[in-house]
Amino acid sequence: MGPTGSGKSNFVNKLTGSKDEPGADKLESCTQDLREFRVDLNGKHYMFVDTPGFDDTYRSDREILRTIADWLAKKYRGNVKLTGVIYTHRISDNRMSGSVCKNLDLFSQLCGDKAAQCVRLVTTMWDKQKPENAAIWQERVSGLEGNFWEPLIRLGACHEQFLNTSESAWDIVNGLVQPRPSLALLVQEEIVDAEKRLNETSAGRALYTQFQRVLLEQKEMLKRLTDALAQKDPRAVDKLREEYRKTEAEMQQVMRDMEGMKIPLARRIALFFGKRTHAVSVSIVF
Repeated sequence: MGPTGSGKSNFVNKLTGSKDEPGADKLESCTQDLREFRVDLNGKHYMFVDTPGFDDTYRSDREILRTIADWLAKKYRGNVKLTGVIYTHRISDNRMSGSVCKNLDLFSQLCGDKAAQCVRLVTTMWDKQKPENAAIWQERVSGLEGNFWEPLIRLGACHEQFLNTSESAWDIVNGLVQPRPSLALLVQEEIVDAEKRLNETSAGRALYTQFQRVLLEQKEMLKRLTDALAQKDPRAVDKLREEYRKTEAEMQQVMRDMEGMKIPLARRIALFFGKRTHAVSVSIVF
């Protein structure tokens, strides 16, 4: 898992020998659906799963969350548990963008605290590093480990560097398949064991909170655009109107997504007295 363009598909390709998808070297979605790959090696059977990132070019965050959660719940009901979860992040990024923070937050809510020990936080793009950038990139690693990733690392997650080779990818995977009990992710326990609907899970509630934040930002943007249009600057009117229409359409989509993620009062009361999960959510502070 990981943000769009962070190297998820490339990592899987290095494990399976598959070729890159068209667009895989660009910051747009090349994985539009969840894909499974089976590899038989040295008498072991591996199943790798490549997931689309949130902020997908073609699908809403709500659809992506539904796709991932449905697959996880199906496997859990079939008594199939994950050996590990790999989260990819471009070390070449000079800041934690809103999209990257959202992906990390939802990833943490999907996993929960118990499964953190089976998580590998994998930085990519190390093969693009130049000697003059070495100190800066190392500072980024320190910032990730000591700040953004600290809650997960404290619970047992590990940081690994992916060097864009098959050997490097397999080293990371082999570190995960050492003898240890497979653990359920929080979202699996919530949906299957606690019988929650997707919008009632920790990840679902986190996505709803993000929708609220985005909606507020869009309302502020519309207000600024309205004020700017009122000034009637002929050089900027056409551009402002286009931006207004775009923002308004995005706001309507967010409102539809929020409506689908609401939890009715009666259901909230039932959940309060309902079944509990063994795992709890992990809070990431930005």
